Amino acid sequence: METPRVSRVSPIAPADESAIDPSAGPTLTDLLLRIARQDRTAFAQFYEQTSKRVYGLARRVLIDPDLSEDATQEVYLQVWNTADRFNPALGSPMAWLMTLAHRRAVDKVRSEQSATDREARYGAATQTIDHDDVVDTVTQRLEAEGVVRCLDTLTATQQESVKMAYYGGLTYREVAEKLGVAVPTIKSRIRDGLLRLKTCLGVI
Repeated sequence: METPRVSRVSPIAPADESAIDPSAGPTLTDLLLRIARQDRTAFAQFYEQTSKRVYGLARRVLIDPDLSEDATQEVYLQVWNTADRFNPALGSPMAWLMTLAHRRAVDKVRSEQSATDREARYGAATQTIDHDDVVDTVTQRLEAEGVVRCLDTLTATQQESVKMAYYGGLTYREVAEKLGVAVPTIKSRIRDGLLRLKTCLGVI
């Protein structure tokens, strides 16, 4: 059966999270039992009575209103699809619903963070070292006696990376693979090493 549409919730969520008054109509447990039988009317009632509280929890976790609304919609889609799993013996409908909401909000936080991390890793992996006068000047003099002397001023990791890249003719990726280090780290080591060589060689 087609999943019912869920309307956007109001961005103002009440702080009170007490149980719904059953005297106003069917209890939330009754509504969930009906939702489990794909009752759209029950779903609409359930959503109307609880959505602001779900949104309020999502907003506290996610802060961002758009992400909070998205999380809220996802929670109610989950309610529609899994209402038959609700067990009254294990807790109240609101406790079950708020557990779903909290998990969904936390998952969205993790998802957003993962996306941010992927973008950062991609940016680092595709970053290239500027071929400015520092690199040009140093690489042109790598075989000079002064460079050999200045190599001793580098740290062990910088010296190893620079030698493999410029004496060994390896690419950044090949150096990274041989040393078991991330490519951005190798680029940073070589860049820092070249800058120290520049200072030592007096090509400032």
